[in-house]
This record gives sequence, structure tokens and C-alpha cells, in this order.
Amino acid sequence: MKSAVIVFPGSNCDRDLAVALEEVSGTAPVMLWHAETALPDGLDLVAVPGGFSYGDYLRSGAMAARSPVMRAVVQAAGRGLPVLGVCNGFQILTEAGLLPGALMRNAGLNFVCRDVALTVETGRSAFTSRYDAGETIRIPVAHHDGNYSADEETLDRLEGEGRIAFRYAEPVNGSARGIAGVLNDAGNVLGLMPHPERMTGPAHGGSDGRRLFEGLVAAVG
Repeated sequence: MKSAVIVFPGSNCDRDLAVALEEVSGTAPVMLWHAETALPDGLDLVAVPGGFSYGDYLRSGAMAARSPVMRAVVQAAGRGLPVLGVCNGFQILTEAGLLPGALMRNAGLNFVCRDVALTVETGRSAFTSRYDAGETIRIPVAHHDGNYSADEETLDRLEGEGRIAFRYAEPVNGSARGIAGVLNDAGNVLGLMPHPERMTGPAHGGSDGRRLFEGLVAAVG
């Protein structure tokens, strides 16, 4: 699998994501600086990592979403290229218009950093194909602005179209309907606040996150 990890000023989870992708796919991702205006040829996946792009000025992800490379990412996603956004990457994807809703300040106004229980809501996407719908998994979170918000019509549409990928199985940040991750309408873009790249093997205390990457590799292989 040929993948690219976008790197912004303030990214701090780009290397973690690259390591996870290389471990599972056997190929090191291209580390693509945000000022690039085009994606490498032949990509199977673009990954937008966590961190604090541009110091989270204005709103989390708002400035990064307007980086030159994101125009190319939006165009590629429209052609069906899989795009994964983790934590700040999720925020960036919503700000870029690739996913609905917004990530607001956590309820309680505290930074949350711990393993949390998630319920897998659908196995019908490349990102979730290695999970069973309804199973509970454990993935770390580390965010201050992870409170997913959208109007009721959008939330109902996400529910009705099976586009909620993961839901918190416990109180975490006040997200509407416990939403932890959502898919776009075509199913090729996923944004999630938890960090699957931080739960890929024994050294991490579990491997529930690894299955997300294994599903991607299988889908493009």
C-alpha cells in the first residue's frame, strides 16, 4: 500500500501514524509537507495526523484546512481516494468540508488523555472491515476539542445512512450521541478522535487499533 502522511506546522502524531502504516503495510509512507500543491502519483491512502496544527489558532484545524495540500486532498477524496483523519486530522477534515459537523471544546473544558472504550457501529467500510458491528474496542484519546457537534438533521442523516463508524461506550467529551468517528457519504473518508496508531501491539497494551490499518491494506491490496 502506498500512503502519504500530511505534515503541518504543529503536527506531533505524524511519525506515530507513519510507523503504524509501515508496520502493517510493509511500506513507509511518504511524509508530505503541507505546502505541497499535489499528491504523489499512485497513492492508495492519505492520512491526516493528530497534533496541534498551527497551534490550534482560530479553531482547531481551521488554518490547516486551507493549506495548499488540502486542496489536492479534497480533490482526490472526491475521486474516491481513501482519506483518514485522526484527532486533529478529524478536525481538519471537517474544516475542509470533507466531513459534516464540527469538533468543539470538550464538555468540562478539560484535556482528556486516556484509553477509552468504543463501540464499533459499522463494519461496512474499508476502515472498519476488520471489526464486527457492535463489538467494544479500546483505543486511546488525547484531545481538548473532541466534542463532536452537528445539527439534529445531520445527526439523523448520519445515523440513517450508517455513517457513524465509532461511538464512545463511556462518557468522554460530550460528543453528540457519543460520536467518536464518522464517514463521508461515499465511505472513503473517515475522521475519528481516538488514536488507532497508539494501540497496535503488545508494547501499546493492545492491538485494537491495528485492525483499522489491516482493513485498509486488505481493501487496497
